[in-house]
Amino acid sequence: QVQLVESGGGSVQTGGSLRLSCAASGYTYSYYCMSWFRQAPGKEREGVAVIDSDGRASYADSVKGRFTISRDNTKNTLYLQMNSLRPEDTAMYYCAADFRMCTLVNGTRDYWGQGTQVTVSS
Repeated sequence: QVQLVESGGGSVQTGGSLRLSCAASGYTYSYYCMSWFRQAPGKEREGVAVIDSDGRASYADSVKGRFTISRDNTKNTLYLQMNSLRPEDTAMYYCAADFRMCTLVNGTRDYWGQGTQVTVSS
């Protein structure tokens, strides 16, 4: 059974940091492209960062220079280090896995986690 379990969300003030984790199981993690998406209330889900099986990463313009995506294939875990957080980063954050799709474009992915809430107060 495939599982993606996010953790690390919470409430921080503007300028603070959080590190999200996504623990994967039930499939060959190292082969898959891994992504972080987020969805704020009343807004569409948007891609935040993506990393392919070779470790190449891409970021949404809104988070470039502040967020860093990484993966540990020995632990089947995906990370998102978020620094200099802003109120507009407030959202539910989801990790996703896909064997082929390695973009920030919103859409279907093979697997999704349940999400972890990030709230940034001013």
